[in-house]
Amino acid sequence: MTSPIRVLPLIVTPGPKGYALLDSGNGRKLERFGTIVVERPEAQAMWQPRLARTEWAKAHAVFSASGEDEEKGRWRVDKPVPDAWPVEVEGVSMQCKLSGLWHLGLFPEQTPHWQWMVRGIGRDAADAPRETRRVLNLFAYTGAASLIAARAGAEVVHVDASKKAVSWGRENAAASGLGDAPVRWICEDARKFVAREVRRGRTYHSILLDPPKFGRGPDGEVWDLFEHLPAFLSDCAKLLAPEGAHMVLTAYAIRASALALDGLMRDTLRDRGGTIESGELAVAEKDGDRLIGTSLYSRWSSP
Repeated sequence: MTSPIRVLPLIVTPGPKGYALLDSGNGRKLERFGTIVVERPEAQAMWQPRLARTEWAKAHAVFSASGEDEEKGRWRVDKPVPDAWPVEVEGVSMQCKLSGLWHLGLFPEQTPHWQWMVRGIGRDAADAPRETRRVLNLFAYTGAASLIAARAGAEVVHVDASKKAVSWGRENAAASGLGDAPVRWICEDARKFVAREVRRGRTYHSILLDPPKFGRGPDGEVWDLFEHLPAFLSDCAKLLAPEGAHMVLTAYAIRASALALDGLMRDTLRDRGGTIESGELAVAEKDGDRLIGTSLYSRWSSP
């Protein structure tokens, strides 16, 4: 049995080497991805910006939407921006793009989870030779976690319902010199894939889940986090290897809390023992003391 949670940790990161949160305020944030500076909405930044407006005016591109309604927004490009440009992340090269929505192909706040995953992959590496670590990356987007895991020596299965995201992930693999790495790129509904892996009796040492609040699979399958996550997480738990396993769940759903994810993780893995940590991820401003909360998380490690 795991002990009940008493404190919700806050994991703070400046993001990967190629990223910086330059300033924030008035419902906006100013960020640098590689050599490109962008301005995007950030509803939680209710304070006043610290940098002068002239610094904000140096942004290459500005996303016009406010709040979270990204579907109605668009990019305004004020300075030349390549179709794609590299951002260094934990030893891999992620190709960022102004892809039509306010996302650029990279979630910098996930850096601590990627580092945690790599530590799990390398755990007991000094011992006698062992089987190759198997990593399952679900709702895997453009593949940062997949490529970082592959670079660490793992065999990876990358699953996302978006053909565009899977194709983008392959581009990132090529740009990182990992085009021949042991990564299976699968465009499929995550629930269907996991259910099939359970029937096959497959296991993984590391499982990463970053589900959206709502989504659709390639064949129109509907995903609702609050409706489908409990049963889905239960299926994922069945795929965890008997030893040396770990799993991390991230959620950006604002109706949830870290306590909700923690309770679900504990209920799902109540017979496995091990260690569970749940809390919130936050990005720190460059040269400042302000933090922007980005997502909730819960992660489990086997005994």
